[in-house]
Amino acid sequence: MPPWRSTGTDAEAESPQYAGQYLLEGELGSGGMGVVHLARSASGLKLAVKVVHAELAQDPEFRGRFRQEVGAARKVSGAFTAPVVDADPEAGRPWMATLFIPGPTLAEHVKRNGALPVARLRQLMAGLAEALRDIHRAGVVHRDLKPSNVLLAEDGPKVIDFGISRPSDSELRTETGKLIGTPPFMAPEQFRRPRDVGPAADVFALGSVIVHAATGSGPFDSDSPYLVAYQVVHEEPDLTGVPDDLAPLVARCLAKEPEDRPTPDELMTELRSVSASYDTQAFIPEQRGWQDGPSEAPTHRRGVLAADGPVAGRGLRGVRRRGLRSVRRRGLEDVRQRGPGGVRRRWWVGVGAGAVVVALGAGGLALTGDEPAPAAAGPGRAGQDEGFRPWEAELSADGAGAAGMPRCVDAPDALYCTRPGLLAIAVDPVDGSVRWSRADTRAASGTDAGQSGDVVVEPPVLSGGLLHVVTDGGRRLEALDPATGDTNWIHDLTGYGGRIAHAGGVVLLTADDSTVTALDAATGERKWEGTVDGLTRPVFQSYGDGSAYAVGTEVIDGADGTLVTAVDPETGVTRWQQELTGTLTLVGARDGVLWFTSTAEAYSDTDAVVRYDVEGRAMRRIPLRYPVAGAQSVVADADRLYLIGADGALVAVDARESAQVWRVETSVSFPSAPVVDGARLYFSAGDGRVVAFDTARGELLGQTGARPGTARESVVSGLPEPVVSDGKVFAAAPDGVLFAVDGGEPERW
Repeated sequence: MPPWRSTGTDAEAESPQYAGQYLLEGELGSGGMGVVHLARSASGLKLAVKVVHAELAQDPEFRGRFRQEVGAARKVSGAFTAPVVDADPEAGRPWMATLFIPGPTLAEHVKRNGALPVARLRQLMAGLAEALRDIHRAGVVHRDLKPSNVLLAEDGPKVIDFGISRPSDSELRTETGKLIGTPPFMAPEQFRRPRDVGPAADVFALGSVIVHAATGSGPFDSDSPYLVAYQVVHEEPDLTGVPDDLAPLVARCLAKEPEDRPTPDELMTELRSVSASYDTQAFIPEQRGWQDGPSEAPTHRRGVLAADGPVAGRGLRGVRRRGLRSVRRRGLEDVRQRGPGGVRRRWWVGVGAGAVVVALGAGGLALTGDEPAPAAAGPGRAGQDEGFRPWEAELSADGAGAAGMPRCVDAPDALYCTRPGLLAIAVDPVDGSVRWSRADTRAASGTDAGQSGDVVVEPPVLSGGLLHVVTDGGRRLEALDPATGDTNWIHDLTGYGGRIAHAGGVVLLTADDSTVTALDAATGERKWEGTVDGLTRPVFQSYGDGSAYAVGTEVIDGADGTLVTAVDPETGVTRWQQELTGTLTLVGARDGVLWFTSTAEAYSDTDAVVRYDVEGRAMRRIPLRYPVAGAQSVVADADRLYLIGADGALVAVDARESAQVWRVETSVSFPSAPVVDGARLYFSAGDGRVVAFDTARGELLGQTGARPGTARESVVSGLPEPVVSDGKVFAAAPDGVLFAVDGGEPERW
């Protein structure tokens, strides 16, 4: 048998040819734990073989977890799972072989074909209930049931991937303060009491899976992992689109308390009574072999750019210019997209396929690595005030959590912040003293806005010489004088559904009928109004380069594609429009270059970044060595981008080398978005720390002390990123404090 081989700097530089005696013929997929190969036994039997990543094979703790996965999979091997044929968890590269089951995953099927019809939905729910019954009878809790872990086979659904399951007699326990899973399919107790998760958590996940199969989206739907975690614990599920006869049963599965959920046996009994004509014929999906797996890397495709340059004059139909008082809201876009072609892109996927690891409390957030390296003198210290001293100021109630944390934007001579209960506040960046503050009168009068610290407030925006603040639960925009806090104008935001953006001195609002209205940020008057060719309800993004970008998904030659449109915010004219292959999310623009993150499918991790040169119309796809879950990004320049994952993976990608240049596992779960200033990168942790890394080498430089407040034992979601200005770093903590430190000396924090 040929030996395991791995050469070069990449742990997967040369893939193995065999696992045990099984010939590996092709790759079926890749995740955070390893690569799944199509293989054949000596008799020709088709197998699916998971081979652990080389770097993880050196981790004793991970080997213990993989042994647990093998044991759990063997325990439940039967009619509703992929039977285990062979395994060697003690090999140099541990592996496990299961019977190969042809057919797509539920995630793939819904993405390609849309929601399941009602009869098939009942069959799926009954099949999963039967599977959970057998899994639980074997003494195993799966803990990561989701659409990508359900195979649609000829004889019914099969549950796969027991990478984070836990047999009842297992000695390997979840660490104190940590939990593992996929947020939109996790039960509330997985966030609150991860060590006490039982079979009822799988029933909750089943309910979420059925909602996805029925609608194309989950019952807790947001592009933000922080909001999903909060929604799962505190809010009611959205069952819009679930068939009426199944909705009550699905709602019971999604009960917040485990004891209020039905058991798998009760589910099967109730499903039989839902309809007398219940069809037990197996759902036979379109067959798909491993050859039809992930397509080749995206390439630059046909576009609507003219051969001699951008298409002139395309854009808004019926442009009208007339005065009107204005309004705007920056906020969380949460437009539901249901049915065929309407599956929202997600960031999460489980361990065994890269599951999110959420750390709760200060004890579960320790960084790994060497002692902080001395900070380099030079660029990071430019402009630092000689007389500056670190300071802190209480701007919100203690224990308000992330929702009540101040969210700020910097200006040359002040910090401007918002938080629930305060419309805006101006803070002196030198000593933290308050120059002026405005109470949110709507909150004080008892309207929806500001009644609870759970309301997440977006930071203000400086545009047109004014400070723009959203208030009244996102229903109006107030433009304030930054010197005094006095209101200059107000505009009603009703009817725009959160589809609002700032671009230069213009506010862009998109109505439900796709009409775009541009407002002068200085006066609030309407500049133009119309629709953008080829776009339905566009949501614009701007990065200070003079264009507003709208990005939407589409199918290009039968494959997933992304339509990118650049609009002149001053006139509404479309500057250019281009189709790019792949499922892409725009994350930044610098010096004529757009950066995107790329995902393989819904609910998958970021597996690559894409650099698009606008002038040269050249697209370059840079694959990541391992996928990043819940990636947030910051673009440092036209050639360098940094990603940070929900599990704390910090990655640097360089376009000049067309490669990932380094990756560090910080162990900070659900961090804020990163911020780059010269040779340093900063982000905030859920316990109130600010963490600094060297951008050249990926080395930890320093971190501030923790200040979690009363949020110590809760999920801290939606962390505001630090603000870096003139060599100083400003950050908010869950205890309600805004504080400032010297960004040039993180080793002394």
